Order: sequence, then C-alpha cells, then structure tokens
Amino acid sequence: VQLQASGGGLVQAGGSLRLSCAASGFAFSMYGMGWFRRAPGKERDFVAGISRSGGGTYYADSVKGRFAVSRDNTKNTVWLQMNSLNPEDTAVYYCAADRSFGVTNYRSPGQYDYWGQGTLVTVSS
Repeated sequence: VQLQASGGGLVQAGGSLRLSCAASGFAFSMYGMGWFRRAPGKERDFVAGISRSGGGTYYADSVKGRFAVSRDNTKNTVWLQMNSLNPEDTAVYYCAADRSFGVTNYRSPGQYDYWGQGTLVTVSS
C-alpha cells in the first residue's frame, strides 16, 4: 500500500498550489479519501474529504471556498486544488484513505486506514 503525495512548495500569499496523491496497492475506488494538514506545533487537522465516487466533497470551514478536492478512480489519484493561500495554510499536507468513509467520522484522523508521507506547503506573506 502506498499513498504518494506531491505538489507542495513555497508560494506567496494569494497564490495557488495543486497537491496530488497517487495511490497503489489497494482498491482505490473502494476508499473515501481525505486531506489533512499539520502546522508547526499543532495537531493534524482535517482539510477536505471526498467520497468513493467523488460525488460527495467536504471541507473544513477554514478552507471552504478556497480549496477543492477531486479524484479520478481510473488514475488512482486524488487532488487538492488550493487557491487564495495565506500564511495560516502553511503545513505539511497528508492524504489518507478510509475504507469506511461515510459511515465513520471523516474529519477524524483515527478513522483512516492508510496515510501518505506528507508534502510541505509554505506560504510566505
């Protein structure tokens, strides 16, 4: 099982980034996917989630209207498009897979079965 997150980097406030998460080793279409982030000195927080089919998307209030999560089950990939970035978005971003997405609390990191290694996003002011 592997979740390979990429696309992080340094961006100025107001800019955009698109994170990717490539999955392998499990039945990707059977898992809901989540994006989480951990800022320095803080806990891992929910950012966005997407259902197995992609028909349901969910966001933390802090990113609603700025971030968009999407997936392509034919490519075993989930993306997080991040717009209007601000310094408070600086964090390591993780993708995760949850076999019980929709039944469990998708905002809780403990519900996820598999995790990627994280990609660092730094937003300068």
